[in-house]
This record gives sequence, C-alpha cells and structure tokens, in this order.
Amino acid sequence: MVTPKAEISKEIADAAKMCFQCGTCTAGCPSGRQTSYRTRKLIRMAQLGLKDEIINSEELWECSTCYTCVERCPRQVPIVDIVIDLRNIAVAEGKMRPQHKGTATNLAQFGHAVPVSDKISKLRLDLGLPEVPPTVLANPAAKADLDKILKATGFDKIVE
Repeated sequence: MVTPKAEISKEIADAAKMCFQCGTCTAGCPSGRQTSYRTRKLIRMAQLGLKDEIINSEELWECSTCYTCVERCPRQVPIVDIVIDLRNIAVAEGKMRPQHKGTATNLAQFGHAVPVSDKISKLRLDLGLPEVPPTVLANPAAKADLDKILKATGFDKIVE
C-alpha cells in the first residue's frame, strides 16, 4: 500500500522554494477567474511549511489541474504536482471536500466517477447505444481488477 506523506516533505518544500512569487500562475489561472483560488498564495503557504493551514484551506481543492500555471511559470515550478502532493497529505489526514469524497465513493462503488442513472440509460437507448456503456460497468472482470488497484493503493480507505 502507498503511504501518503504526512508532512510537507523536503521535496515539496524545495519545489515550492523555486517560486519567486511573480504571480504569473495566479494571473493566468482559469480556476482563479471563477473562484477565490490564488495559486501563488497556496505555493507561498507551502514555502512556509504551513501544512495545517493548507490542508484546511478551501483553495487546495479549487485547482482544476489544467497545468496553465506550469506552462506559464518562468521558473518551471511544478505547481500542479505540488498541489496534488498537498491534496494527498490532506486526504491522508481525513480532510476532503464532500464533493470529492462523493466522487471517490462512486469510483470505488461503480468504477466510474459519475454513475449511470436511469435517465442516462434511457437516453443511451434512445440514441441507439447500449444501456450500459462498454466500460468497467459492463465488464465485471475489469471492475474486479479496478477493485484490486484501489485496495493496493489504499484508495478504498478514502471512502470508508
């Protein structure tokens, strides 16, 4: 089983320290245009090792991981990788938005982030498609394999 890091590791801190706080990430962030998300603020908190503030921050979950910040960063700071590592720390400590936990639960239960509802099944039939998409939903062996992966990585513990 993979064990998430419980503290802001030296690797995360060193990557965050590459940032000189120019603000290019925040200025170009599509999520920042729609939410209160400020990439630069989150990276600054990582630089300062403010783990508790980060894992309790709503902003941690507002990044869409689109990589716009990484593409524009003049210092090549791996911002999205840092955000993902910080999210892993938060999840390991039981800090996760209900919406994200719901998505994780759906993935563990159905093999899909969004389950296929009766309405969707009917629409699929009306369009001449199979009622159940040809994915893990229609393949019990694939679902069993997914379940093994979720268990091996500890993902199943997230939804307990």
